[in-house]
This record gives sequence, C-alpha cells and structure tokens, in this order.
Amino acid sequence: MAASAATSRTLTGVDNVTRVAQLTGPGGINNTAKYRIAGTDLGSMFEHNGKTWFVFGDTFGRRAPGQTGGGGDEWRSNALAYSTDADPADGITFDGFVTDQKTGWALEPIPGEKIDNQEMTKIPTYGFSAGGAMYLAYMSVKHWGEPGEWETNYSGLAKSTDDGKTWTQLATPKWSGTSNFVQVSVVERDGMLYFLGVTHGRFGPVRLMRVPTAEVEKPASYQYFSGTAADGSPQWSADEKAAAVVLDDTVGELSAAWNAYLDSWILTYSNGNGDTTIRQAPQLWGPWGPARTLIAQSALPGLYSPYLLPKYTADGGRTVYFTLSVWDPYQVFWYRADLTAATGDSPASAAESSRPAASGGVPLPASTSDG
Repeated sequence: MAASAATSRTLTGVDNVTRVAQLTGPGGINNTAKYRIAGTDLGSMFEHNGKTWFVFGDTFGRRAPGQTGGGGDEWRSNALAYSTDADPADGITFDGFVTDQKTGWALEPIPGEKIDNQEMTKIPTYGFSAGGAMYLAYMSVKHWGEPGEWETNYSGLAKSTDDGKTWTQLATPKWSGTSNFVQVSVVERDGMLYFLGVTHGRFGPVRLMRVPTAEVEKPASYQYFSGTAADGSPQWSADEKAAAVVLDDTVGELSAAWNAYLDSWILTYSNGNGDTTIRQAPQLWGPWGPARTLIAQSALPGLYSPYLLPKYTADGGRTVYFTLSVWDPYQVFWYRADLTAATGDSPASAAESSRPAASGGVPLPASTSDG
C-alpha cells in the first residue's frame, strides 16, 4: 500500500475549487422531491454491483421556506440513492433512491428512535461492499450538542443482501460511543478492509483498524494499528486500547481514497475550526503530510463533510470531485478541485507529518452552478 518513490508527488495545495452542481433539494439537478426529500446532508459514496451508492444523513420531506440547517417534517434518519453516472464533470445524476414500497418515499435504511437524550437519530458514516452484501457503518446519536459536538451511544454495522431494499442492524461488531471508531472511512486493499476512525464530533485524532473482508462480521477478527516497528512495518493488536494515533488533528466526517496523480492516499475531512481539509500519506497509517485547506469556512459558511470516491477524478487523478454539505440550505453539492503538487519529494516529512500548514487553500471561485 505504499506510494512508489519514482512517481509520487507531494501535495502543496488545491486550485480551481468550483461548485459544479447541487445534487439534492429544490433547484438541484436531481428530482429528490419525487422521493419526498426537501433537505438532506452528508453524501458519502461507495460502489456495489455496478452502481455508486450515495449515503445521506437526516432527511426531511417538508421544510419551511428559508429554513436553515436540519429540520422539518417527514423525518428519516438516513436515505440511500444510487447512480450509474460515470461522468463527474457536470454533476452526478441519480438513477433513483431506495424507496419504501408503501409510500414511494426514500426509505430509511437504519431507523432511528428520534428521542432526544435517548437516541436522537442514526447517522451512517460510510458504506462499503463485502462478500456480495452492502454494509453501512453508522453511529447512534444520543444528543446533538454545540456545533461540531455530539453524544453517541455506540457505532455499528447494518447489512443488506438485496441491493438496499431491506437492512439488518448487526448485533456485532459494535464500538462504544466514546471509542475512536464512532465515525469511519472504509477502504479495501488486498482482501482487507481498513477503517480510519475518529470519535464523536470534530475534535479528535484518527486511529486505524483492519479486518479481513470475508470476516467483517466477526469482532475477534478486527486488529488495531498499534505503531510501527524499527523497519517501518505496521504493527497490529487485537486490543482496541492499543490503537495508536495515526493523525493528530481535530477530525470529523473523514473520507480516504487512493489518488493516482499523487500515487498516495488522500484524506479529506471537516476540522474543528469548521474548514474542510485535505492531507496526503504513502500509507494509511501515515505519515500524513501537512494540512491543506480544501475550502475554508470563511469562503463558504456552513460547509462540512467532503466525501471522495476514487472513480470520480479526471486528468489522471489531478482533478478530484467530491460531495459537500452546506448547512444553509441544508443540501448536498458537487464540487471539484485541482490538486497542486511538487515532484521528487517524500509525501510527508517527519517534521511535517502532523503540523497544519499556515495556508494552502484558495478562495472559492464563483459557482458554476448554484442550482
């Protein structure tokens, strides 16, 4: 999983950050009203059975004019769209949503209790495909706190074997609501699933765990990255308490993907300052290079949750496309950015591996499509 020294590039920033399209809600390129969706957020992506699946958070069928943030009537804790659109240049057109057969509305795959201080909602943090089944990693949210903070009961997995029509919440594996694997980003390499994880909110560091893809439902098969040996090789432990920090920053809503242009991993996330950030590493366990601002909160107030998918790139991976949520109007948008890089250097030096850069983003240009 290492980058090759001959072709690796060092990420120095981003350029040409542009809004391409609004994906959800009134004025968006997809008719989400057909599925009783007036507002939603998140939009992490995974591939399964020839489709890209878009995973949304709290979803509302009716909202008051001008309403800001989550809220409204006809609340579902989550929703799931699918697409065969392979061209990201003009936004992603959904083929449809998984629907409730009785109402025709977008289905709530993982129902939440919707009782504050008990279980407010269940938020899917990432999806993946394994053994012919679909899985959603989710967190049970007890209470929404101050911006960037929330309390969680636990995190776990839900499974579907019929392309998302029905879902089962698995009894195991589960992680506590204070663990470092409440929110995860999941990637697969060489028969292993790797979970980069953070705790609840946007103020904790990143740790890493792995499991053989064929054993994803077996708690005893999970291993936690515990550090590197003298030769740099990764060390793994069956003890979650041994999990080492791989990235020390304030991280929430994270998304990892292999990038061909950099010949390394990239990670996007929301940070504790409210900005969206991008970093690079030769391995999932690091060292992660300096933080580069993807889009600053000052340029786009209320932004959060930048999610990647390796297939949605252009120019050999130099251009990356990603979903991004905006609190006002509480919709999911499609963005693009060009990676800027220097050649001939290591993706991250020891001195830079956890130090945020002073700058690195660019002011957000005028939207090409505001919906």
